[in-house]
Amino acid sequence: MATVYFKSPILSKNVKVEAVAGERSTLLGVAQTNNVKIPCECENGECGSCMVKVTHLDGDRIKGVMLTDKERNVLKSLGKLPKHEDERAQVKDIPPTYRLACQTIVTDEDLLVEFTGEPGGA
Repeated sequence: MATVYFKSPILSKNVKVEAVAGERSTLLGVAQTNNVKIPCECENGECGSCMVKVTHLDGDRIKGVMLTDKERNVLKSLGKLPKHEDERAQVKDIPPTYRLACQTIVTDEDLLVEFTGEPGGA
């Protein structure tokens, strides 16, 4: 079980939801199920409209999550994947700060997910 907090200026207050890690839901799927409107256009990891900032709330217990090539390329093109975070993701599977909500699988860790409400804005 994971607790996911969504924070955005377009929300009247932060939204707290429980997500079942075994369901292999994406952050976007969890958001949509709970009526949180993260902008999204393609839902396929190609456009970058669903970019979010993810903070892991379990301290050093960050789950290893591999970036897809699509997600890596989009984050790089948006200038949101610094070289040190890319290397850390490739070598240790430590996820970067910015992610695409449609590509990020929810694991059993608590997360704060921030987005502006504008496509591609995190």
